Amino acid sequence: MKSIKIEGQVRTDFGKSATRALRSEGMIPCVIYGGTETVSFSAPAASFRHLVYTPDFQLAEISVNGKTYRCIMKDLQFDVITDALAHIDFLELVEDKTVVANLPLKYTGQPEGVKAGGRLELKMKSVRVRTLPKYLKEYLEVNINDLKLNENMRVQDIVAENMEIMNSPRIPIASVVMTRALKQQENADAKEGKKK
Repeated sequence: MKSIKIEGQVRTDFGKSATRALRSEGMIPCVIYGGTETVSFSAPAASFRHLVYTPDFQLAEISVNGKTYRCIMKDLQFDVITDALAHIDFLELVEDKTVVANLPLKYTGQPEGVKAGGRLELKMKSVRVRTLPKYLKEYLEVNINDLKLNENMRVQDIVAENMEIMNSPRIPIASVVMTRALKQQENADAKEGKKK
């Protein structure tokens, strides 16, 4: 699984003015929690680019004061006016503690319904899972080969070993809908059938 390395510096000053000063230097204030200790640190905004602005699920290996923490991103805050990254919360991965994470869905295959003239509609890009850190993956693969025209694939159809999917099982994740051209063709065929 991909991971991004981040070098951070321990934060000693807190409060609005200290945080504002950090941001003016191009640093992002962050916190790591969930392990034996809570670590407040800051790191250059550029070091988060490949972690924040991507649909991929990745681990963050954060080094602070010579110690490395394996983490996942839990929460992001952006400035309401400038939309610049303002703060990140990280959850430290502890081997025997379950974590909740959003894993992307990777759709594979060519649906039967599309071959029959339908249009594929992807309704979900990720699902929320609860699992142990060792079972985390970059994505969950969903094979949509058997999806027929006017059918849905639901959360309950996702194969996710060693993890609990927390989304409602009946929510559709993908469907093949009839295109306007196909409907018109079916209507024309039905009219032809009546004439005979």
